[in-house]
Amino acid sequence: MPDFVNPLAPDVRHDLSAEAASLVERYRRGEQSPFACQDVAAIRRESERDRDTMLRPAFVRDAEKILHMPQYNRLSGKTQVFSFRANDDLCRRGLHVQLVSRVARDIGRALGLNLDLIDAIALGHDIGHTPFGHVGERYLNECYHSNTGRWFFHNVQSVRVLDVLSWRNLSLQTLDGVICHNGEFEQQRFETSGLKGFDTFDRVVDRCWEQGDDAIRHLRPMTLEGCAVRVADIIAYVGKDRQDAIRAGICSEDAFADGLGGAYNAWALSTFVADIVEHSVGKPCLQMGEAAFGEMARAKRENYELIYGASAVNGDFSAGVHDVFLRMYEHVREDLSSGREDAPVFRHHIRVVSDWLARYGKRYAWEDDLDLTTVDYLSSMTDDYFVAYASSLFPDLAEVFPAYSHF
Repeated sequence: MPDFVNPLAPDVRHDLSAEAASLVERYRRGEQSPFACQDVAAIRRESERDRDTMLRPAFVRDAEKILHMPQYNRLSGKTQVFSFRANDDLCRRGLHVQLVSRVARDIGRALGLNLDLIDAIALGHDIGHTPFGHVGERYLNECYHSNTGRWFFHNVQSVRVLDVLSWRNLSLQTLDGVICHNGEFEQQRFETSGLKGFDTFDRVVDRCWEQGDDAIRHLRPMTLEGCAVRVADIIAYVGKDRQDAIRAGICSEDAFADGLGGAYNAWALSTFVADIVEHSVGKPCLQMGEAAFGEMARAKRENYELIYGASAVNGDFSAGVHDVFLRMYEHVREDLSSGREDAPVFRHHIRVVSDWLARYGKRYAWEDDLDLTTVDYLSSMTDDYFVAYASSLFPDLAEVFPAYSHF
């Protein structure tokens, strides 16, 4: 139990009832829930490849494949919330996915779920994210939508990176958890979708490209492990982003209505996890109590008001940065259209992806959709790469990127 109390959620319990605790104890001893996804249930596009073994069960293989991808390595160079800040202690996206994994594993361990599947989903869930966090995602979506009428969202791009651009032959369960993870749409209760195969999954992915939010907000994971990652995504950032905002000088410790300041992170991690376990253990769904769900939604709204919408954050992204995205998109698109093979999009992206896919007898059909290839390249960039490339292309716009010193 945390050493502090949230006065706005006094009725949310921090421990388990005797009935819930007895079930959790059985799972802690190694028993698995009848609602857990078993390793033998893993579905792959190429079933003869990546067979389950005693030393490397199905979802262990998925997690390890993701960890060894260069796109995973780049997450440490991508913004979580705060860009252009000279503060090495602020969370980057590479740490965020690990935090999500830890929270989801805490939930999954208590519920007797498959921890390897949880790990794989969590580690891969943001692998298609843009530089500069959700601001970069919004700018890239504007460019892509205005040119094609289709929508860019990082969870859908994450599936494309894992399933198409890197051809990792990951399980359907992992890919489904990745596309369904979107923590922007909180829910009190999660029931699984009943998805059974790749045919349906591929149609779901297509709908997300075509309909954007209208399709994504209705996604439900096919496994409880995917549900655990989805709710863990919110739990992992709702308090951590507050701590980072205080470190960055965006907010003071006493700016938040609950009065907990940065300590809210520890309160949220212990309390929300306990509440989910209490209301979900032994059940074929994942759910939160009314009071806990209301508090999580409140805290998230407060983050939007005090942090994500703050001028100190949005001020880092002037109209000039938005203009850079537009010009970068147009420039890369023109390089592709003109076939300039000495351009970075060919040297740093197309050739790298093509060489990798050739190992598996696949090809990168980049020329079939130049806008999608542009999106593939821009979303793959780290913050530093994007700034360096944009500054080399448009010296007149280099000053729009804020520069903060450590000293």
